[in-house]
Amino acid sequence: MLFSKLLLPTLKDAPQEAEVISHKLMLRAGMVRKVASGIYTWLPMGLKVLRKIENIVREEMDASGAQEVLMPMVQPKELWDETNRWEKMGPELLRIQDRHKRDFCLGPTHEEVITDLIRNNVKSYKELPLNIYQIQTKFRDEVRPRYGVMRGREFLMKDSYSFNIDEACLEETYLTMRNTYKKVLERMNLDYKIVSADSGAIGGDASEEFHVLAETGEDTIAVSDSSEYAINTELLLKDGEDISSLEGKPSPDGKGTIEIKKGIEVGHIFQLGKVYAEDMKANVLNNEGKASTLYMGCYGIGVSRLVAAAIEQNNDDKGIVWPHSIAPFDINIIAIGFEKDQKIAEASYNLYKELIEMGYDVLLDDRKDGFGTKIKDSELIGIPMNIIIGKQFLETEEIEFRTRSGDTSLSKISDSQTILDFFKDK
Repeated sequence: MLFSKLLLPTLKDAPQEAEVISHKLMLRAGMVRKVASGIYTWLPMGLKVLRKIENIVREEMDASGAQEVLMPMVQPKELWDETNRWEKMGPELLRIQDRHKRDFCLGPTHEEVITDLIRNNVKSYKELPLNIYQIQTKFRDEVRPRYGVMRGREFLMKDSYSFNIDEACLEETYLTMRNTYKKVLERMNLDYKIVSADSGAIGGDASEEFHVLAETGEDTIAVSDSSEYAINTELLLKDGEDISSLEGKPSPDGKGTIEIKKGIEVGHIFQLGKVYAEDMKANVLNNEGKASTLYMGCYGIGVSRLVAAAIEQNNDDKGIVWPHSIAPFDINIIAIGFEKDQKIAEASYNLYKELIEMGYDVLLDDRKDGFGTKIKDSELIGIPMNIIIGKQFLETEEIEFRTRSGDTSLSKISDSQTILDFFKDK
């Protein structure tokens, strides 16, 4: 992509409404623009990151054996009545009517729709287990949308639902999904904790949350400094424990001591058991030919929220510091004098094409601006590697590599292997 053609309305200062660093930087870096409270348009730079995260999620879900579908965002009231959630969900459920005065809602989640699909199309235990997922827009009418896409009303989510013949089979699928979510977050190079949690409005027998650790997190979690033990303090507060008394105490699992951290919930997995299946009469014939109520699990991960969470954990005073796997571009070629010197223009464009052919996602900054403006923009939007072609190239045919962290090196432009090695090392 040529920088001069890119829709990238960067800002020197973030609007006053932006409270947290991710919201400020997403606005400044031209990733999103607000349409209404809690509702955003994703611009090209933001959408590239969103799609890269979506692809990581999809690849890991497919590798787990899950199957992708796409369910409607608009859902009929009748399905929600079967589970008594039409009223139970409260004002977060945005209710609408069509021209015939029939009641619908904008889906905040899809347990009812997927259960209806399975009960009408799966008849035997031999077709199980099934794990069905989608990556789709959700809408929850938050009372106080804030923090940009972190706590928006409209958001992109991967939600999946498993159907099992018994509890043991559900437990196996649940552990598979738990491991899948770990792989997703590790591919994004995020520091996270898996936290015992309250099942809330979704319900079920047990659930765990995945929290990206960040000082701006809305959730307070108690974690061990020497093991994977972690619990959302909401659970402890229900039992009357004083959170302040936990600090520095031995971890309940006998490993290390307790620390209090802030986390951003990006994923939640549930063992639902028979909650929805019983209400909606979702049965299959078991190996004895008798009707058997399905055991269900549901598993959600916030794709758009992960964009904000990654920024909260990866930034500095210059802007965003993307993990390589989700950066909007791998490499930015900063051509100084592109419009004035044919040698610089040709060298820059040839290198640009060569790197794209190698499989890299490349931006060529062909603007008339000077080096200062170009490097500041690149640092703001968080591109991991800059290749600078300018005066040094005219004198010695050398180009400069500069990583987002500030490491620099010189190499002949003809030595493409050095370029690749330097990039991979950083």
